[in-house]
Amino acid sequence: MRKLIFAVLLIVAGCVTSRYYHMPVKEFKDIDYGFDTRYVKVRNINIAFIDEGNGPALLLIHGLGSNAKGWIRNIPELAKQYRVLAVDLPGYGKSDKGYYNYSMSFYVRVLSEFLAKLNIEKAVWIGHSMGGQIALTAALENPAAVSKLVLISPAGFEKFEPGEGEWLSTVVTPEFVCDTPIRNIDINLRSNFYETPQEAEFMITDRIQVRGAKDFERYCYAVSRNVGAMINGALFEQLPEIEQPALVLFGENDGLIPNPYLHGGTTREIAEAGVSQMPNARLVMMPECGHFVQFEKFARANEEILDFLSE
Repeated sequence: MRKLIFAVLLIVAGCVTSRYYHMPVKEFKDIDYGFDTRYVKVRNINIAFIDEGNGPALLLIHGLGSNAKGWIRNIPELAKQYRVLAVDLPGYGKSDKGYYNYSMSFYVRVLSEFLAKLNIEKAVWIGHSMGGQIALTAALENPAAVSKLVLISPAGFEKFEPGEGEWLSTVVTPEFVCDTPIRNIDINLRSNFYETPQEAEFMITDRIQVRGAKDFERYCYAVSRNVGAMINGALFEQLPEIEQPALVLFGENDGLIPNPYLHGGTTREIAEAGVSQMPNARLVMMPECGHFVQFEKFARANEEILDFLSE
């Protein structure tokens, strides 16, 4: 039986590899987001972003390894009532990549200055995963720029013991990220979902195609350094200080929170513990849904967000 299972796994892995093997190389700037891309220079970093709609500003912040394209199922609906700004964080997507001193605070400073460049004093900060942790950090470090928070599968709620962040950072090196085999890219990205939508295929193909991009190594550096930055920037103890109204969305079947390599427990336990610390937050758990809530359950997510913003 073990030999049979192993043989099946090899066949599956081979199919996945051959399926993507002959894909042409793309540069990050060549990825089609389905929306026009604008650029603003902040701290000598070119920040790429999608700018759709009119009205109060919504700042959409993607998660680790992702980019603004992860919001394509949300932008059209949100842009009917709001000005939607979906950014590529430094190190990701079409934004500049460099050997920056990555931290959650670094991103807060860059995004705050990004909004100022657009003459926006205050916005709703909507963050997914690492983007949620950045939004939480902004509410603590620059509360004047944050009117409300929408936190989708946010990092930052989970508690980490001393040494765990250092260990994980040691394991997830830039070389480790760069050398990820194609079959693992496929597996890793599908782990974001309870049932992977066919429309999410681009998350795999785009990631594979940029492996030959000229700044791919700097992207891998950003992913690697941000793993440690997220753990070192955990802020469970500071959550009671966040006064802005907050909507928190989690999938019941999130396979990434809690961290599967370090902790046991359930997503609901992490979500409820974090929300209970926040004086003005509401939690929505979505059944049969993984980590990428805004994509897998986009209709429900859009509805929840718009209802919350209208309150």
